[in-house]
Order: sequence, then structure tokens, then C-alpha cells
Amino acid sequence: MNNTEEYDDPILYDKENESYLPELPFLLKWASKSTGPIIDLACGTGRITIPLAKNGYELVGVDIHKGMLDEAKRKSNSLNLAIQWVQQDCTELDLGLTSTFIYSVGNSFQHFLTNEEQNHLLSSINKHLKHNGIFIFGTRFPNAEELLQPNTEEYWRSYIDKETSYKVDMYTISSYDSLKQVQHYTTIRKYYGTDGSIIDEKRTNISLRYVFPKEMERLLSTHGFEIVHLYSDWKETPISQNSDGMIYVCRKIF
Repeated sequence: MNNTEEYDDPILYDKENESYLPELPFLLKWASKSTGPIIDLACGTGRITIPLAKNGYELVGVDIHKGMLDEAKRKSNSLNLAIQWVQQDCTELDLGLTSTFIYSVGNSFQHFLTNEEQNHLLSSINKHLKHNGIFIFGTRFPNAEELLQPNTEEYWRSYIDKETSYKVDMYTISSYDSLKQVQHYTTIRKYYGTDGSIIDEKRTNISLRYVFPKEMERLLSTHGFEIVHLYSDWKETPISQNSDGMIYVCRKIF
């Protein structure tokens, strides 16, 4: 199954996401405690990789999607930033180095849809992390509101395309497979002309795996990680039943 439609247009991805940096202050704090290269897994177009490199850190950005990496390279080259960009599957990492700090943002953990993929991902991360090294990642909290969304078109958000000045309304349709714990999303973008009429529409599909907190606890423990902190967002808000996200700070203990 092709699960990369949402990333096949890196320019569109950046229009919608590049300026969104809620993770940066939190990651900068942990980066200051690390030594050597920092690894950004599923780095995309370098949304967080590039700002961290701008702050003087040595970064390795890894992604499976060539188009996203090409755009990341173009941006870092224009800024004269020496970031190492690597096209690899995060479940089969072979970077030839170990790190004291690995992170993955943008809820990328949810792209690994099966137990086997999750196992291979965490094994790959463990292999590239030094003893007592830190792995930080975020994922959406599987609360009832998140999972039981109506499978009808639902308004999400709007933005103005800076290039064309068109208004873009974004809608989602979601369908949850409770046996596989996978939510299937269709994102609909409606483009409006100057007269307010719809002049274009684009649809992309993506599937995301949800993991429950106790399940994640066991999964991380099995792969040699101790949970140091668990927050509901990048501002270190405590986790609760009403949380939207889960931010894990993990330490490699074996």
C-alpha cells in the first residue's frame, strides 16, 4: 500500500507545515545535553533538522522519501548548512554511526502500521543510540474523540497560498479500523479563486497507527528503553485522559 501520498509534493508540504515549530524549544533543550551528531528520523524537508543545525548542532537527517530529501538538501545548501541527508528506511537503519540523541517528530511513529514495523524501527533506533542515549518522539493520543471521528467530510483548517493568494480550505474524512488500530484519512484541499468559487480540489490519503499508553510502555521496555518523561505536548504539559498527544523522552538502558 502506498502510504506516502501526503509527501509526494514537498513544496505543498512546506507551504502547510514549514513554519509550524512547536517542538523546537523542547528539542533544543535536549540537544544542549547531547554530544556528537544528532539523528532526525523521518526528517522530511528538514522542518526541524534545519533550525537545529542553524543553532550549531551536527545533524543527520534520515527519510525514505527522495523528493522530501531533495527539497531538504536544496534548502540547507542555500543556507550553507552542512547537514548529512540520508535516504533510508527507518526500520532498516545502517548509518555507520551511533548518537547520544535521536528524535522523530510530526507523529512519524504512526506511519509504522504493523507490530513488525514498530519492532524493526525501535531495534534500528536502539542500535544507533549510545548507552544512556536519549530518544524523543511524539504520537497522537488515541482518545475516543480522535478515533471515533465521523466518516463524513469534516472541516479542519484554512490557509492562504502565498504563491497564488488563493484561499485553501482543508477537510478530512476518517475511518478507524479497530482491529488493526489504524485510522485511514483522506485530506481534501479546496482552492478558491478571487471570486470565491472553487477552482481546484486535491485529495490525498494516509493511514496512521494508534498506540495506547500501556501498550507503548511495554513496547519501549521490550526494546531496551526506559521512559524518562511522558508529556501531552511539547510544552511539557502533563499527560491526561483529555490529551491530544503523547511526547516520549526515552533512555536506552540495554
